[in-house]
Amino acid sequence: MIELLTADTPNGKKISIMLEEIGFKYKVTKINLYKDEQFKPEFRKISPFSKIPVIIDHNNNNETIFESGVILMYLGERSKKFYDEGNRLQINQWLMAQMAYVGPLIGQHHQFHHYNPGKSKFGEDRYFKITKIIYKDLDERLGQSKFLAGEKYTIADIATWPWIARYEWHDVGLTNFKNLTRWYLAIAERDAVVRGYDFMDRGEKIPKP
Repeated sequence: MIELLTADTPNGKKISIMLEEIGFKYKVTKINLYKDEQFKPEFRKISPFSKIPVIIDHNNNNETIFESGVILMYLGERSKKFYDEGNRLQINQWLMAQMAYVGPLIGQHHQFHHYNPGKSKFGEDRYFKITKIIYKDLDERLGQSKFLAGEKYTIADIATWPWIARYEWHDVGLTNFKNLTRWYLAIAERDAVVRGYDFMDRGEKIPKP
């Protein structure tokens, strides 16, 4: 049994989607970010930066893993799915691009444009422009290959997709990017993605343009 300690965020959805894809049994322990539960001492013992998600693998000596990208790598190795050894250089590059660039920068766009509009014109303009560039860069890549790391669906796609799933927050216009839209909709049709997207069991539907 995998215990997933998380909140309903793109980083949280990465792991629930992966767990659904590989068919591992798991339970969700909700961490309420609005009540600062991520800063409780017992959570900081397993997440030193007070970030979600974290997993506890009760089938593997209660191993704890933090950082969503590392969790995906761990689950890929454990399940031998979506993390092919022969393509790991490509997968790791696109996974790290999501971890270091796509997620953090789109996350800043969320902060300025969605949560705090009107508080910083500089911040809104800067991260809107960067998010538009990210869409363009992903679209170019997906014009060259079916998925981010090549012709197969991998943990790089699982990591990136939940961030694009918030396209309605971005106001960039997903359908202006035909390759990115094709990729997004193809993944949105996967049964495991539908289940993993609604891992909080609130009847949450995947948005579709």
